[in-house]
Amino acid sequence: MSAEFADSNVILYLAGPDDRRALRAHRLVDDGLTISVQVLNEIANVMVRKWKHPWPRVTDFLATLRSQTLVVPVDEDVHEKGLYIAVRYKLTIYDSMIVAAALLAGCDTLYTEDMHPGLVIENRLRIVNPFAGT
Repeated sequence: MSAEFADSNVILYLAGPDDRRALRAHRLVDDGLTISVQVLNEIANVMVRKWKHPWPRVTDFLATLRSQTLVVPVDEDVHEKGLYIAVRYKLTIYDSMIVAAALLAGCDTLYTEDMHPGLVIENRLRIVNPFAGT
């Protein structure tokens, strides 16, 4: 199982105009990433509502992404763990659900731009901004 998990803000660069960050995101996917269904849903929301992409393009992108990553569900265990993470680490509920999914999937790295880089959750999941310095 992959030891690295990616948040939607990292994956979205694959569909955006920033070539440097898209290249970095492609490398992460090629190295093997885990994502959650929440990540897929957030990507769909941004692509349709913010970027105004047509649904066929969005569903094609998501299908390709699902074939290149390990996708884990968001279930009651993730929900319970996420609530604990939100209280303990003072993260938003949505960020906490991403963290919980990563922890329960056995990941040790979470790639994201939105959380506190360098923060280690439960002594095993490190928050990393993969674009720091770019």
